[in-house]
Amino acid sequence: MIERYLKKTRFESQTDFETNYQVMVPENFNFAYDVVDEWAKTNPDKRALCWVNDKGKHIDFTFGELKTYSDRAASYFQSLGIGRGDKVMLILKRRYEFWFSILALHKIGAIAIPATHLLTKKDIIYRNNAATIKAIIAVGDELVTSHVDEAMDDSPSMEVRISIGPVIPEGWSDFHKGLENAAPFVRPANASANEDISLLYFTSGTTGNPKMVVHDFTYPLGHITTASYWHNLKEDSLHLTIADTGWAKAVWGKIYGQWLAGATVFVYDHEKFTPADMLQMIQDYKITFLCAPPTIFRLLICEDMTKYDLSSLEYCTIAGEALNPAVYETFRELTGIKLKEGFGQTETTLLVFTTPWMEPKPGSMGLPNPQFDVDLITPDERSAEEGEQGEIVVRTDKGYPVGMFKGYYRDEELTENVYNNHIYHTGDIAWRDEDGYYWFVGRNDDVIKSSGYRIGPFEVESALMTHDAVVECAITGVPDEIRGQVIKATIILSKEYKEKAGDALVKELQDHVKNVTAPYKYPRIIEFVDELPKTISGKIRRVEIRENDTEK
Repeated sequence: MIERYLKKTRFESQTDFETNYQVMVPENFNFAYDVVDEWAKTNPDKRALCWVNDKGKHIDFTFGELKTYSDRAASYFQSLGIGRGDKVMLILKRRYEFWFSILALHKIGAIAIPATHLLTKKDIIYRNNAATIKAIIAVGDELVTSHVDEAMDDSPSMEVRISIGPVIPEGWSDFHKGLENAAPFVRPANASANEDISLLYFTSGTTGNPKMVVHDFTYPLGHITTASYWHNLKEDSLHLTIADTGWAKAVWGKIYGQWLAGATVFVYDHEKFTPADMLQMIQDYKITFLCAPPTIFRLLICEDMTKYDLSSLEYCTIAGEALNPAVYETFRELTGIKLKEGFGQTETTLLVFTTPWMEPKPGSMGLPNPQFDVDLITPDERSAEEGEQGEIVVRTDKGYPVGMFKGYYRDEELTENVYNNHIYHTGDIAWRDEDGYYWFVGRNDDVIKSSGYRIGPFEVESALMTHDAVVECAITGVPDEIRGQVIKATIILSKEYKEKAGDALVKELQDHVKNVTAPYKYPRIIEFVDELPKTISGKIRRVEIRENDTEK
């Protein structure tokens, strides 16, 4: 399938890739018609989705079946008055109805807004009004549906509520009955245009209200790189990305690039993540390719992985937060697999990553994606030199890349703050080594300035994570009259060390950091906690730690 959209698909080297990689965008591209329905036409029995839940249920869906179900869903949505340009929020966890629904919305030109089931009444009201959401399709979970219902009085744009069950509350339509009774679907004459909005994501920022990230109908083509040249997928691959459908990582790893590559998407629908269960899934279903954030890999390596047959695993990628080298080395020792890191944002597809033909450097994100003109710039707006920290930016003066967002919905000022003079500012700080590899430092707001040094929280966190006492940690700066800021470590201890929390362990951890990295980076303040403040997407809220320190 990717041959239709790339001028060249096989590359002999990184230089070849950087020079000759080019995505060809057709007019009026629509992923549902041009990829899924095309597979259904040419190979209808090809397995597209392998869905398993934690109750032992297993269903395989072919591309032919996905076309049938998405056609029915599209017709059903039309019967409810949903059409081109209407915004529809999807709160569907990991249920297979998510794939029916998002494909159906693409087919009728509606705007899909994937969302987490952890949203409260307040969150839903904010989203409904900020985006003038017309319909919500949700799991029939009493907590989820009650929050939606409670938000209705304060959500004037909301007209349609659809439940996939098992509970169908009063005032809600039954998704499955709707599909059963749907009239034959007739493709709209003008379903969508390339510049139309297809996806809208509310980002779970570490400060302020969520931003509304807009992507158009060409966005899926940006993920050819993700699946084929980062995940390294082939047509016989069975790929598992561990992510809820409410997060952008789901469309990175559970639909677009994977089906463009012809791979099968594996979905494990579970209520509570347990490392042992996930390892069992990999063993029982012979998963070949795995992508997950570092937190998941940290949990997996804490299990006795020798109890599982993981021989089917061929390739693993990692993203979502910076990778600590200690996790990389431990996983490699246990499996023989070298984790390939990638970096991107909800606003983009992959910006920096490690290709299959590159030798990974543990802790490095890799090299820039040739789709994007990536650079590092200093505060005085020059390109950073080798070893010098700078903000990761995308230059667009030579062309706007496929897969990059079209702005923040209804917020020109915010869009201009991050994208101006043909430069998109990611807000993330990194440095580049002599081979061009990028190394993550931290968010711009999180960088600590102490005694004239600029210190990224990630490098100190990486040092701490190599100590057996540390399960998870966050590094922040605390104001100091002499040094400007001093480094503080907020640490969750392992079970074996909780009883040892005290001055002796503080000094041991401080000395450990001095030995692992530059001595000036050691944390002068250490606090032991039971949990770290996080966003609903699981990102550490260092800003909350700083605010709490200020209030003390």
